[in-house]
Order: sequence, then C-alpha cells, then structure tokens
Amino acid sequence: MPQNTDHILTTHVGSLIRPPKLIEFWRAIEDGKPYDDATFEACLTESVAEVVRQQAEVGVDIVSDGEFSKGRNWAFYVHKRLSGIAVRPATAEELKDPLASMAGGQDRKAFPEFYHEYDVANGLTKRLGNRVVVNGPIAYCGRQQVGRDIKNLKAGVAKIKDKHPSLAAFLPVVAPASALPGAKIEHYKSEEEFLFALADALHQEYLAIVDAGLFVQIDDAFLPYMHERMVPPMSNADYRRWAQMRVDALNHALKGIPEERSRYHICWGSWNGPHAFDVPLKDIIDLVLQVRVGHYSFEAANPRHAHEWRVWESVKLAPGKILIPGVISHATNIVEHPELVAERILRLAKIVGRENVMGGTDCGFAQSPFERRVHPTIMWAKLKALVEGARIATQTLWGKRAAA
Repeated sequence: MPQNTDHILTTHVGSLIRPPKLIEFWRAIEDGKPYDDATFEACLTESVAEVVRQQAEVGVDIVSDGEFSKGRNWAFYVHKRLSGIAVRPATAEELKDPLASMAGGQDRKAFPEFYHEYDVANGLTKRLGNRVVVNGPIAYCGRQQVGRDIKNLKAGVAKIKDKHPSLAAFLPVVAPASALPGAKIEHYKSEEEFLFALADALHQEYLAIVDAGLFVQIDDAFLPYMHERMVPPMSNADYRRWAQMRVDALNHALKGIPEERSRYHICWGSWNGPHAFDVPLKDIIDLVLQVRVGHYSFEAANPRHAHEWRVWESVKLAPGKILIPGVISHATNIVEHPELVAERILRLAKIVGRENVMGGTDCGFAQSPFERRVHPTIMWAKLKALVEGARIATQTLWGKRAAA
C-alpha cells in the first residue's frame, strides 16, 4: 500500500453507488429474469472504468472497482464463489436464534417500529427468512469471477494512468466471519474445522488479488456487529470465544499475504439506524489488532463512534501499521466540512504519527446494488470533502499544500 511520505493519502471502504444501467441488470439477475450476459459484462467493464476515472478525478489516491460486480451485497456475493453450501428457508425456531437469523439483536428489539419500516424500504424483508447450510466440503470456485474483477479494475486504472501516475487500487473481499454468518454446519465435525476450511477457500481469492499487483481489503462487519446480537442472551466471554476463533481463521486465510498489501475493515453493520447497542471499540480493539494486515480501517465519523479516536491514546500501534479512520460518514446526506475532516485526521496523526494515518470513509456508500446510503451526487461531494480535508491536514503536518 502506498505510504504517506509528504502528504495524507485518501481512500475509502470500497462500495460505491452503482449506475442505473448496471442496477437494471442486477435487478433482472436477482429476480431471475432473462438478460444478455455479454451485454451485462460489457456494461460492468464500462461502469468500472468510469467509476475509477471519477474517483481519480476527485483526487482519491487509492481507488476500488466500486464493488460493481457484487450482486447480493458486499459479503454474500461470495456464496456464488463457494461450493458445498445451499440456501433454504429458515425455520421458525432458527429465526429466534441470534446466531442463525439476521433478524435478531438488541437494536431491533429496542426500535421495532423503525426496523419494520426500514426493512421494507431497503428490501431486506425478503432476505431475512433464509439460512445457509454447509452440506458439503467448502471449496473455492470463483477464480473466473475474481479474475474478471481484477481485469476490470486494472483496465480502468490503466486508462487513466498517464494522467494519474501515482494512482493505486484495491479490491474488497469478505472475511471468514462475514462470509457465512449463521450457517448451519452439516458437513464438518466442528465449527473450527468449518471455519478453517472456509479460510482455505477465501485465501485463494485474497492471493489472486495481491498476485495481480492490487491491494486486498478484508471486510468484516460481522465481527463487531455480532456482539449486539449475541450479548445478551449469551455472555461477553461467549462472544470473545466466537470472535477469537474467527480472527484465527482470518489469519490462516492471510497466510502468505504481504501485510503491506493488505488492509482490514470493520464496522458495526453500517446501516443508518440507531446502533444504540454497538460494542465499544475499546472492548474489541485487541481482537482487531491481532489480524495480520498492514492497515486497519474503521468507523470514526458517525455519532456513535466519533469519540473513539481516544482509544489510540492508550493502545499502541505496532511499527509499520497504518490507520484508515472514517473521516466522512457514508450514512448521512450531510456533506462534512473539509476543516472537520482535517481535524479528524490531525488528532490521530498527532497520536500515531503523520505517516501512519490515511483519510477514509466509515463504510461503503452502497451495501448492495439496491441499498445506497446517500444520493449519488452527495457521495461524490463527500469524497471531494475528504480529499480537500486531507490537503488541509497535509498543510498543517508538512507545512505545504498537497498537489491538487
């Protein structure tokens, strides 16, 4: 990953709002309607090239493909890249189990009226009633798909490399904890055996990305999010055991992946709801820092977690590690002032060093083709504010302005 040498670099979490023409294809695919595959692939390639150009023109230093190739969402896209799994309707008993259903959690119990409206509005209602079953050996069968994603992103960067020679690119992929959360394990003898088999499969996706010269981001919303679903009725110790096993599996999946070419992103589920029961960062930071990557991306702009920058006053960042705090939110249509963005960057830079902080976003702007968090025009205004804020911070930290 590029390093801050003379200015604050900027990036984001990966998922960007899909263009209408691409959404039409994804709608047909999700609904099982006929579509022309060649036309879809051409649209996808063109859309990725355009969104790469837009990111570069705004001034983002490390860009993504917008996750445009992911249909269901940022995590469950991987279901089509794995064998050994099936999806079936959840039973009434499973819907009550916090480890089996996506419908549980303290937030939903505290604000049922809100979630009734919210689930209908974002289309989640029709997806909450299913459960993944691991009914065979887990194996990775997504080489063609990840190869397409790599090719599209690299082609997009190549088109504008002359104008933006320092542009770098990353692909976001899913962590073991978030790939098959709540899955019913029928094939494996233990949860640990299942998780490490899943890690072996996901390793192939991670490795393909870095071998292609790109940077890999591991997305893991479920690691923090599951706390508010598990505790209560379970204990914090139960959660810690659950999370530790998944951190161990992720490190297994990262074996052989250079730390400097990898980053780990956490959030608390990312939806723009109350989040009144999110586990504090201070309670899980030891787990997060066990993950063997070079960069840690986390929410730091939204009102539930904006105060948690102080965690870094007492938590020591290992040499060579870099923080990517969210200094703009993905979940509100308010555009942050660049001076606030700069302030958020500066206070962390003063703690961990100016070379060890990048400007990022709290999470993706669209968790699937159909779930955007802000209006597209506002997304670009926010990314512009991110870049402008990083330039202000650069002037303070290095005594000069970053190149426009």
